[in-house]
Amino acid sequence: MASRPTIADLARAAGVSVATVDRVLNGRHRVREETARRVYDAANAIGYHAIGLLRQRVFEDLPQYRLGFCFQRPGQAFYQNFAREVEAACNAFTAARIVPQIDFIPTQTPAAMAEMLRGLGLRNQALAVVAPDYPGTTTMVEDLKNRGIPVFCLLSDFAIDVRQGYIGLNNLKVGRTAAWMIARGAKRPGKVAIFVGSHRFHGHELREIGFRSFFREKGPGFEVLDTLVNLDTSEITHEATANLLAQHPDLVGLYVAGGGMEGAISAVREEGFAGRIQLVVNELTAESRAGLAEDIATMVIHTPLPALCRELVALMVAAIEKGDGAVAGQTFLPFDIFTPENI
Repeated sequence: MASRPTIADLARAAGVSVATVDRVLNGRHRVREETARRVYDAANAIGYHAIGLLRQRVFEDLPQYRLGFCFQRPGQAFYQNFAREVEAACNAFTAARIVPQIDFIPTQTPAAMAEMLRGLGLRNQALAVVAPDYPGTTTMVEDLKNRGIPVFCLLSDFAIDVRQGYIGLNNLKVGRTAAWMIARGAKRPGKVAIFVGSHRFHGHELREIGFRSFFREKGPGFEVLDTLVNLDTSEITHEATANLLAQHPDLVGLYVAGGGMEGAISAVREEGFAGRIQLVVNELTAESRAGLAEDIATMVIHTPLPALCRELVALMVAAIEKGDGAVAGQTFLPFDIFTPENI
């Protein structure tokens, strides 16, 4: 196991003396702001253990804001990556001191989502949440808005009339891109299938709409089967994919519009369909990368998490400082595309 960076390592990375780093860390003597920030940036880059103390010293004269974040399914690699990028964006933000609270919610029931929002709202000045669209969550978001706490929707929109803003991908374009890949990659027209996590996820619904609209417009020889709900779980997706492959020998494409793509990858692998159907999934993780490498997945449509998190933190701070009119209602980021040839 590699040893953690020392103060000498930090000084070397920042291009300053150990004594200068010590002054920044302990606040014994003032150093130039430019130098202090260089030390802080170097600490971020090398993973120095006292980054929290450095941030406090370097940004002690700036305002402090508490930001709350909530993600789905703590066991999924994508959301773990998302949480790490949020922490990195909060640490790198230079116009204020950010104190993040990051929670995960394992269930998507209306009561659980409303309680999660209520709890985060008690401790934070702005929230950013991945959530289904329920009337109960809309009511809670409206209550938070009335208390001056803006709520941002991540990846999938909800509470559209009362939330502060949405930040993520243009999900209609994502769905059409998945359909385009299947139509172009299939050796012949045939049946195609799509999984969504829940019909309550607005982003999944938009991806399904885009997927179906592409085939209506540009893929008349293809038949889109009834949409399947997998609750974003790999177990359900695995079983349902195996059933699809057995029941529809003319299946040529499959798109997993939400979570659970690990199950589709494992089913295609185990049933011996690698290279025989076009499988499109979302988010580049260890599992989807392996799927591409083994010619099981054709394309991965990926959310640029570092850019999204930087933009998100800036929008949340602007909403706190400037109020309702400070940010746009929707912020779309361009998505990344990975194939077996560019991983």
